[in-house]
Amino acid sequence: MADPKGFMTTPRQDWPRRPVEERVRDWDEVYVPGALLPIISKQADRCMDCGIPFCHHACPLGNLIPEWNDLVSREDWRAASDRLHATNNFPEFTGRLCPAPCEAGCVLAINQPAVTIKNVECAIADRAWEEGFTPPRPPDRLSGKTVAVIGSGPTGLAAAQQLTRAGHTVAVYERDDRLGGLMRYGIPAFKMEKHHLERRLEQMRAEGTKFRTSTAVGRDVGAEELRARYDAVVVATGATAWRELPVPGRELAGVHQAMEYLPPANRVCEGDLNVSPLSAAGRHVVIVGGGDTGADCLGTAVRQGAASVTQLDIYAQPGGERDEDTEPWPTYPKIYRLSAAHEEARELRTAPAADADARLFAASTLRFTGDADGHVRSLHLVEVDAQRRPMPGTERTLPADLVLLALGFSGPDRADGLIDQLGLAMNPRGTIARDAGFATNAPGVFAAGDAARGQSLIVWAIAEGRAVAAAVDRYLTGSSRLPAPIGPYDRPMAV
Repeated sequence: MADPKGFMTTPRQDWPRRPVEERVRDWDEVYVPGALLPIISKQADRCMDCGIPFCHHACPLGNLIPEWNDLVSREDWRAASDRLHATNNFPEFTGRLCPAPCEAGCVLAINQPAVTIKNVECAIADRAWEEGFTPPRPPDRLSGKTVAVIGSGPTGLAAAQQLTRAGHTVAVYERDDRLGGLMRYGIPAFKMEKHHLERRLEQMRAEGTKFRTSTAVGRDVGAEELRARYDAVVVATGATAWRELPVPGRELAGVHQAMEYLPPANRVCEGDLNVSPLSAAGRHVVIVGGGDTGADCLGTAVRQGAASVTQLDIYAQPGGERDEDTEPWPTYPKIYRLSAAHEEARELRTAPAADADARLFAASTLRFTGDADGHVRSLHLVEVDAQRRPMPGTERTLPADLVLLALGFSGPDRADGLIDQLGLAMNPRGTIARDAGFATNAPGVFAAGDAARGQSLIVWAIAEGRAVAAAVDRYLTGSSRLPAPIGPYDRPMAV
């Protein structure tokens, strides 16, 4: 604890965002470049080095937060990087994309703004790359064992890196033409520029991990063939089966799933397309779903030049403070938050009212109506009560040329045939069944991440990737020195 009074003398200061008018003209990250490092040491000083660090419990990775806060406050960046990477393979991802349940568990958050843990993490990761603190770590010798990892999202990449470093020969199979899963084509560049992903992938290649893109296991290569070729298989395909909205008018042109809309926008940034075929330019856009994916659609639509953007959230607008009766500290509270995308929509007056949030809370979609050509033109909604029951007399209509469904995901996509070919047992909720050691009913086949856990957070994805790697290492060798931060049923979801 470098400054015992830091939490009393230093106010919280977040990484500042670029002006809205500037950042909506490009796809760069929303934060001011170079503005984090000058403030972060004093922010780390605010950490109280608690006797019981509840931030540890709140983080599925078990990050050693008070330790690297102290090291950052002393500007010992190399040691801070070592402590951070001891529990997290990809802190440059989580430092940008995680909703920071650790901050909800910060003891200081009982009666003050929490320590900026997420910003400190991001600063350490970026400084580590700048200073060369994260060189490739290839194994000293190979085990002679081979592992196939199916899926290159955060779970698959974490599992692959851990297993490669343990000495196994690992090949990652990805059905898309580029690696990264949702981090590549689902997360917009304004939340995480893709050079962060490319840099980590190059490190993994230098360590010995092999990658096979444009290869859908179950379609392009048989799942049983893969299983026969490798000593173990890890299924980390994510939960990509999107939820539907079965209301009248769903069949109209212009009603699309969020993951039909976001990938083309990301491909424009990658240089594959000049213009997205689903561009929101000049359109009245309505996003159904109040989560992060909906916010990603919102920020994308604003950058594409939408005439207006409205996001529907079926839940009531939360308050600005934690409800101690229903969400006592250190649980993650459902409070009113204004993301960068919502800030952009409000300040650019693309929200439903000039001074309003782009979100309409406690709103449920009734139906869509279209024109004579079969294209959507309106969305009809109704307000709902706390039990999500329609409230008579509250129906209203929104103009809608483009409707995006961001309702989450139910489990892994079965279209490629992977699950059926392996004969994997499924849970009633549509995820892959596994035991406490991540093993499925198919010998030598393990499942981790959203494919087995269900839709979750990036920190849970990486934690499961690290844990399944330890389980596979133990299966192949009889023991493992790899850290296993969690078991699949150890704790409930943090958010």
